Amino acid sequence: MKTAFITGATSGIGEAATRRFVKEGWKVIGTGRREDRLDALAADLGDAFHPMALDMRHGNFDEVARQAGPVDLLLNNAGLAPPMSDLQNADQAPLDTVIDTNVSGLVSLTRAMLPGLIDRKGAVVNLSSVAATYPYRGGAVYAGSKAFVRQFSLGLRCDLQGTGVRVTSIEPGMVETEFTIVRNGGDQAASDALYANMDPMTADDIADTIFWVASLPAHLNINTLELMPVNQAWAGFAVHRYA
Repeated sequence: MKTAFITGATSGIGEAATRRFVKEGWKVIGTGRREDRLDALAADLGDAFHPMALDMRHGNFDEVARQAGPVDLLLNNAGLAPPMSDLQNADQAPLDTVIDTNVSGLVSLTRAMLPGLIDRKGAVVNLSSVAATYPYRGGAVYAGSKAFVRQFSLGLRCDLQGTGVRVTSIEPGMVETEFTIVRNGGDQAASDALYANMDPMTADDIADTIFWVASLPAHLNINTLELMPVNQAWAGFAVHRYA
């Protein structure tokens, strides 16, 4: 039985991926900050799911790797975005939370898990975003963190050459999950407005894609994979005009 280690398993893409991998016969070690949701997943999925409470900002990642043991897939899914704001108007604390979670925690966990992944000739899948490539106003820190994830994935591929470990950056566009609700401080209406009448991607869409990547032949690596719903495209240039 293969084992996947999935961060941010308590909602959205992480939960969907957890369910998909368990359905396909994998053992999943799933992490999250919300222990009640981890317990609910464990009750629902049974012995194939092993919950692990983990805050990506404060984890003892060497101990996490020791407890997990060697795995076949590390899915670095946990991440978030600060409230939409021009940087000059932003509070520092939410920015630190994003950097600590999306960047520092991801790097630390990956480093700690690599010996086991190398031993199993496994795979690392990192959740980046189209924001890594296409900037937008109010998203500088989030986009910067996801650009880091993209470049980190490519650099990690170089470091792991010859080990048999595959590395992929998955870069979705608009996916309707709790992401926007969290970003807007629990505002469901803001999320509903963003995704209204445009047929966004779903967490299951991305989970299916991740499973496809993980199931490819061992000699084949997908470096980066960018996905958008059909009704989303790149933003036009912003032009400020004098009054």
